[in-house]
Amino acid sequence: MSTVTGCLVWAFPGSHIKNAKKLSGGLAALNTATHGAIARALESKDLDTTAGSTLLLNATDAWTKLGLKADRLLLVCCGEELKTKPKQGGNTCSKWISAGLKSLLATTAKDAVWVFDDFSAKDGLTQVRLLVQLAREQVYKFGARHPQFKTKPVEKSPSLKKLVIASIAKNNKAVAEAVAEGRAIANGMDHAKDLGNLPPNICNPTYLSTSAKKLGKELGLKVEVFGRKEIEALKMGAFLAVTQGAVTPPQFIVIRHQGGRATDAPVVLVGKGITFDTGGISLKPGEGMDEMKYDMCGAASVIGTMRAVAELKLKKNVIGVIPTCENMPSGQATRPGDIVTSMSGQTIEILNTDAEGRLILCDALTYVERFKPAAVIDIATLTGACVIALGAVHSGLFSDDDALAESLLSAGRTSQDTVWRMPLDSAYQEQLKSNFADMANIGGRPAGSVTAACFLARYTEKYSWAHLDIAGTAWKSGAAKGSTGRPVPLLVNYLLTK
Repeated sequence: MSTVTGCLVWAFPGSHIKNAKKLSGGLAALNTATHGAIARALESKDLDTTAGSTLLLNATDAWTKLGLKADRLLLVCCGEELKTKPKQGGNTCSKWISAGLKSLLATTAKDAVWVFDDFSAKDGLTQVRLLVQLAREQVYKFGARHPQFKTKPVEKSPSLKKLVIASIAKNNKAVAEAVAEGRAIANGMDHAKDLGNLPPNICNPTYLSTSAKKLGKELGLKVEVFGRKEIEALKMGAFLAVTQGAVTPPQFIVIRHQGGRATDAPVVLVGKGITFDTGGISLKPGEGMDEMKYDMCGAASVIGTMRAVAELKLKKNVIGVIPTCENMPSGQATRPGDIVTSMSGQTIEILNTDAEGRLILCDALTYVERFKPAAVIDIATLTGACVIALGAVHSGLFSDDDALAESLLSAGRTSQDTVWRMPLDSAYQEQLKSNFADMANIGGRPAGSVTAACFLARYTEKYSWAHLDIAGTAWKSGAAKGSTGRPVPLLVNYLLTK
């Protein structure tokens, strides 16, 4: 039996099935080519019209003679979800795409062709982009990418090595562009995952800066790295307070993509880069502290996003800014009760040294004023309170700019990297009052994620700003422990549509 592909995946809307005897679209032709196998599957209820319903059929010689040159036929129903606008955080096509990928990867097919039967210009390109993103997510294996950490690697690579994406519509150029966007997002996510998953004795501030420089050389990004002396010269007192107890020197990384005109205001992404967070003198509990290597996932997501932006040669100006250091206890470490002066000149009473992310971010947010940005988005694994509020489903979104917030909400829905808008009322600022300084760095247990955002808001009054708290979404714990690469898809989709 001569075949062209190991598996033909046919994604179709439920509307193409009226009943077992009345099929439309490509399904009708497929039913003929399979001698009525699809109709029989519908009659026996092996396949239905709900989103995520799949059916795997092994090809026969008779199919090949009728033109179906594939070893297998995998039918995937996408239901009717794409006919309606998804609600905030709604799960649109990721459900059925993931179901199809799971069935495909369970086979021994080495290559596959995925065809979209119903392909509208807008929703179709979103599907293509998401398919590439989700396919790469399912095959990502840190051990395979970094085999040096295990003497006996146990992770097996999937059989599937090649996936071709097509549609029955004549829009090959648009599909190719969507594939390129999906690939760039996936590459950015992989990069962010790798940085997050690396052990903290390797991925320290120096490693992050070296990684950024290497990326700059590969993809034509301009990268500057400031050391302790330059940070001191900038009078970043809040940032320096966090790194005070660490031996590894701090770094301040600036990555520039100049894709627009020189006069175009840039979008600036600021990523929290605490490569290991012990909590400092306000020491964290020992259980689960190993996961504090993920406290630099905000920085990793910025680097991953900048990679995607450069690969796509995006015609926009985008700047990534990363303050990075370790938060360690020592005889020189900052103490609870210390008062420091931030780059903005505002003073901060440090009541808890484990609320350190906002201290390095506030100086970075002051620094970016010089770019006269169109918008600034900071990304940080900032508060455990956000995990309690939103779990691992949505990242927290804080902004007093409705237009910026709505753009990020929309990008989250499109990419399935969702966010949920949280309050930022000025009344919460009362919790940050200090008897001895301009503000305290914590506001107590009530509304902890909100008061953390309110703290950052004091440093962002000169530009449009949004804060993403990714403490619940940046990594997974337990048996599936590992970085998720979020919110790279959100950020890239935002930049693509901005």
